Amino acid sequence: MSDFVQLHILTGYPPANLNRDDLGSPKTVIVGGTNRLRISSQSLKRAWRTSDVFKEALDGGVGVRTREMGVRIYDALTNGTTLGEAMEGKTSGDLATLPETEATKIAESMVKSFASLAKPSKEEQEAEGKKRASLKTGQLVHYGPKEIHSMAELVERTRKGEKIGDSDLALLRKDHAAADIAMFGRMLADKPGGNVEAAVQVSHAFTVQKVAVEDDFFSAVDDLNKAAEETGAGHLGVNMFGAGLFYLYVCIDRGLLAENLVGDKTLATRAIKALTRAALTVAPTGKQASYASRAYAAYVLAEKGDEQPRSLAVSFLQPVPPGDMFSWSVNVLETVKTNMDKVYGLNPAGYRMDAINGKGTLEELLAFVTE
Repeated sequence: MSDFVQLHILTGYPPANLNRDDLGSPKTVIVGGTNRLRISSQSLKRAWRTSDVFKEALDGGVGVRTREMGVRIYDALTNGTTLGEAMEGKTSGDLATLPETEATKIAESMVKSFASLAKPSKEEQEAEGKKRASLKTGQLVHYGPKEIHSMAELVERTRKGEKIGDSDLALLRKDHAAADIAMFGRMLADKPGGNVEAAVQVSHAFTVQKVAVEDDFFSAVDDLNKAAEETGAGHLGVNMFGAGLFYLYVCIDRGLLAENLVGDKTLATRAIKALTRAALTVAPTGKQASYASRAYAAYVLAEKGDEQPRSLAVSFLQPVPPGDMFSWSVNVLETVKTNMDKVYGLNPAGYRMDAINGKGTLEELLAFVTE
C-alpha cells in the first residue's frame, strides 16, 4: 500500500466570511508579497469532523471533544439519566440517583484519568454552580467511542452501588478506534501516554489571487415603524467579507492512520473516504446565514506514493492575474507538479477531477485514494 495520499484542492468561494479573526474580519495571509484570504486548518478540520457527511460515513467511529465530560457524568448520576442522555442535554430521567457529594467524587475520579481539573473562575461558579464548574477539565479532551462507552458502563455500575477500584479507572485507551482522533491527533498535557500523532496534515487554505477585504454596510428596518413618523433604520452595522479561489493541501499518512487504528484497515479506508468527501464538499459554517457561501471543490489533483510528500503551494507565490483564474490556476499547478517531479525524480500515481469541465468523478477519486 502506498504510504501517502496527497490532495491538492481548488475551491472557489463567493462573497463570504468563513473564518474570522478577533476583530470579525476574514483571516488573511501575505503570500508572495500580496494579501490573500485565508481559512485556517483548525476551522477546516472542525467543519469536516462535525459534518453530517463525516459522521454518517463513520457511524460509531467518531469521538467527542469537550471539557465538560465530568459535568455530564455528574448530571447523569444526579438527574437519573444515562451518560449518553446527559451528553445530549437531557436533564431528567427515571434511573436511580446519587447524592451530589458522591456523584462529584465519582465524576472527578473518572475524568482525572484523562486530564487535570480546571480551577473555575468566580464568574463560572456563579453561572453554573460551584460543583458543576469545578468538574470541567483544564483542557479540551478528545474522547474515543470506546472510552465513552467504558465511562457509561462505569456510571451505571456506580449507580447500582458497586465499588470501583484503580483498575476500573484506567479509562484512557490507545485502542480507542476513533477515526477523528487517529486522523487529527490527540494531545493530553497531563497524560502523555494517551497522545496520538496525527496521521493527517491540513494546510491553511489561501486564495490564489490578490484579495482585499471589503466592507458590507447594512441596515435593518423596524417592521413596526410608521413611515410617516419614523424613516430611520432600526439597526446599522458593518460586516467584512471577501471572495476568491482557494488552494488547499491535505496529506494523509496511510500507514500511521492504520497504526493509530490498531490495524483496523476497514475503518482506515472508511476514514480516508469520509475525509476526502468532506474536504471536497463541506465548507466552514461561519456567516453562512448571511452569505450562503457553501461550495464544492472545482478541481482536485490526488497523488499517492511512497515518496516524501510536498505541497504545491509554491505554484501561487505569484498571484493569479484577473481573467480566467480557474484555468490559469490549474495550468500553473500542473506545470509546477510536472517540473518538480522531473527535478526530484518523483513518479507518484495521480488522479484528476475537474468539476468545471466535467472530467472525472467523485466515486473514482474515492476509489483511487483508498486502493
